[in-house]
Amino acid sequence: MAEEFKLAVYRKRMDGALTSLRSEFGGLRTGRANAALLDGITVSAYGSEMPLNQVGSVSVPEPRMLLVNVWDKSMVGSVEKALRQSNLGINPVVDGQTLRIPMPPLTEERRRDLVKVAGGYAEQAKIAVRNVRRDGMDALKKAEKDGDMSEDEQKAHSSDVQKATDDLMNQIDAALEQKSAEIMQV
Repeated sequence: MAEEFKLAVYRKRMDGALTSLRSEFGGLRTGRANAALLDGITVSAYGSEMPLNQVGSVSVPEPRMLLVNVWDKSMVGSVEKALRQSNLGINPVVDGQTLRIPMPPLTEERRRDLVKVAGGYAEQAKIAVRNVRRDGMDALKKAEKDGDMSEDEQKAHSSDVQKATDDLMNQIDAALEQKSAEIMQV
């Protein structure tokens, strides 16, 4: 039965959407400093866009402070500009080749906005899972139409794909609920 293997392929693609969601959640600010917060920031460097972690190191010296140590002194301005233009609401302070980023406490309004952003990320992950589900269902229908499997097998595998989809949807909802609680925590 090659179809069980195919289900594992679709399940792996669905799991990839959840992994991507958790990665995006890592970049959302929750009120305390976290180096992952700056992972999505790109800096205009040497004629191209580069991730921040390729032009400097990020550290967390205290709970409400991030430190970016830029390796090339000529890149300090670009890094500062990239940080200011990010939608993280941060205000870096330049100190030589080091940028200190104090993390101000989040306002209630900003927390609600971040929960909405997290909801958008979760919805994108759900769309990705539904697309994988559609691909799996289409493959099963094609296999039945081509005579590679019986109608009963197709329905059984369709049920398995739907169960995997429902499971991932529940995991996405749980991850969103957890991240929302973390963001709203005072």
